[in-house]
Amino acid sequence: MDASCIRTCALVGERGMEKLRDAAVLVAGLGGVGGYVVEGLARAGVGRIGLLDCDRVEESNLNRQILATRLTLGMAKTEAARERVLSVAPSCRVDTYLLRYGADTADEVPLAEYDWVADAVDDVAAKVELICRAKAANVKIVSSMGTGNKLSADFVITDIKKTSVCPLARAVRKALAARGVTGVDALWSSELPKKNAGGPPSSVSYVPAVAGMQIAGHIIRSLIAEEE
Repeated sequence: MDASCIRTCALVGERGMEKLRDAAVLVAGLGGVGGYVVEGLARAGVGRIGLLDCDRVEESNLNRQILATRLTLGMAKTEAARERVLSVAPSCRVDTYLLRYGADTADEVPLAEYDWVADAVDDVAAKVELICRAKAANVKIVSSMGTGNKLSADFVITDIKKTSVCPLARAVRKALAARGVTGVDALWSSELPKKNAGGPPSSVSYVPAVAGMQIAGHIIRSLIAEEE
């Protein structure tokens, strides 16, 4: 066994490690939340990770995105994530999808090849399309609601119908209801968003990090708990 897996194996057992090695997880959106989902999955030993994003690393990402360093500025986030995963877990199979997810590009992403999808995109239409297609393909999905404009990292994962306060969750719930989709896991916080005087959402280093690792943990626990 690779020495990097020894401590994880001591916790989850050899069968748990085998399940993680055999698992495939797609992470859609490689920003503050998604980057930490990737980190958690790679370090746990997930054998195949898909990376989906259309953006490049910008200086404004440095305050909260683990993929953003002075060395990765200008790099496609998919490439920055691929390099980081392979620097930790060189045997991991990494798929990259440099695209903006939507109805017109969805067929370029083979969702049915994955066991789980971690949705960390911030566009409502893209989130809804991804959720609907994952459900149609019978692929498990957990969707991150808003993490910006918050100082508390007190997140929970519940059915999306239980969400409140979050404007993003409200919009996604409404769109999913219109398409008859139910039973979606969502990460969210009951903290009222801080008022923002316009522009992009405000953010701080630790909030999306906690959210991303919580999503990674949710997926990992599900994978190792699955029956034969």
